[in-house]
Amino acid sequence: MDKIKIFGLKLYSYHGCFDFEKEKGQEFLVDITIEKDLDKAESSDDLNNTVNYGEVSNLAAKIFKEEHFNLIEAAAENLANKLLISFASIKNIEVTVHKPNAPIEIPFEDVTVSVSRGWHEAYIAVGSNLSDAEIGTPEDLIENGKKMLAEIPGIVLEKASSLIVTKPYGVTDQPDFINGMFLIKTIFNPYELLDELHEIEAANKRERTLRWGPRTLDLDIIYYDDCIIDSAELTIPHIDMCNRDFVLKPLNEINPYKRHPINLMRPGEMLDRLKQ
Repeated sequence: MDKIKIFGLKLYSYHGCFDFEKEKGQEFLVDITIEKDLDKAESSDDLNNTVNYGEVSNLAAKIFKEEHFNLIEAAAENLANKLLISFASIKNIEVTVHKPNAPIEIPFEDVTVSVSRGWHEAYIAVGSNLSDAEIGTPEDLIENGKKMLAEIPGIVLEKASSLIVTKPYGVTDQPDFINGMFLIKTIFNPYELLDELHEIEAANKRERTLRWGPRTLDLDIIYYDDCIIDSAELTIPHIDMCNRDFVLKPLNEINPYKRHPINLMRPGEMLDRLKQ
């Protein structure tokens, strides 16, 4: 990936744990490294095909000066995330905050914190088979969930599949489901994304009373980049996706070439195996 580097932005701000740091402030230095494909910019010689580093610098200065944190770790992460959201064509960004006037009693040259953040691709399965008196039908609940997802800073809704009607899975004595798939890009890590999805489910009256039971809205992370995660809180790829045609069909519609990071099969191949 090509890189644009901005070094030594001199910014006065009020980050720090101590009262005198919050009151008097101090000078910080900020370095920003942007990763982006610059092929179009190189061939066209057109500013519209790159990232305007003057605009990046001005926005970085505004964010860094206006928002105050105890820790430069938090200041660096906040700056990285907000620059990513503001300049969506940036793939990855690294922000280094220098604190040359840190309150250290012995002689030193500098204290720095560097954070790296970037956009990630995630596939989110969506399902509903209950209505809600306030929100509406399962289709309305899915549409509401999609709208809420797209409104979260740090999430961009790239694609949404068509919706399909499927029979219940696991517990069969319940209404048919409406299912689909969202493709998003996000700056959240998988666990942060899971928390965001749980908040959307809760806002749409989701109650977790019975495994595989009826629900107003269900949002599951199917893929996150090509990550493999197996923890108490989260399993990616989704552990049972290979057995669920209501996951594979919408996935195949959105991206028939997406390979499972473990079995290396495309969604169409997994669907064919289900039919055998």
